[in-house]
Amino acid sequence: MKFFSLFLLAVCLPMLVAAEVPANSKEILARIDRQVTFMDSDYSAQVDIVQKKPEEGESFTRVALFRRDRDSEYLIMVLKPDSDKGKGYLKIGPNLWLYDPVARRFTVTSAKDRFQNSNARNSDFTRSSLAEDYKIVDSYPQKLGSLNTTVYVLQAIHNNVTFPRTKLWVTPDHLVRMSQDFSLSGQLLRTTAIPTYQKVGDRYVPYKMVIIDELRGKEVNGRFEHEMTQITITKPSLDPLPNIMFTQTYLEKMAQ
Repeated sequence: MKFFSLFLLAVCLPMLVAAEVPANSKEILARIDRQVTFMDSDYSAQVDIVQKKPEEGESFTRVALFRRDRDSEYLIMVLKPDSDKGKGYLKIGPNLWLYDPVARRFTVTSAKDRFQNSNARNSDFTRSSLAEDYKIVDSYPQKLGSLNTTVYVLQAIHNNVTFPRTKLWVTPDHLVRMSQDFSLSGQLLRTTAIPTYQKVGDRYVPYKMVIIDELRGKEVNGRFEHEMTQITITKPSLDPLPNIMFTQTYLEKMAQ
């Protein structure tokens, strides 16, 4: 966790440059979106999620992720643990369903909900849409460990977002290396570090992510320890996916 400690240290450093709002803020956010969005192809990967809770140990979830960014669609199928195998999430446009293979029933869920009770949210698995959802209200340069970054402070432009306020640490290659998400009142909710990316075609996806829940945790030996989720993405692919994959019928069949 050394990289994460360095990131948190960087956040605490004083700002030496006056904040400013870039004139081309929408284009800046669009460039960040483009780096991690696959509009010209489908995208799939295996995602391992390790949830760590103080004094409760770790839990492990493995899912298969399938995305079609041009249509704002994704399918997530739970592979492990066996107790959740067959559970699935299906997003088509603005609609998101959760499939329970035991009850054989679809229920409407929200992009804002926690994914499998981890510190990740359902919205973390869809395509990046910063330019559609936010505007930049402040920006300034800041070191993040050894990285030169620009910090962009964002405010949502509509209510259909998971977090109304967020802050991004972005390197010159337009990749987000850290983010902090806030409530409307300014309460820090979570911090996410993305130390490593992997190139897929001419785009990028994170290799590892660490999410710290700033509200959930437990006091251990006189010290508050936060809940933490580590996400590892492997086997990325741009191979075409069949249209039927993004349907309730397909999810029901695969869960049998």
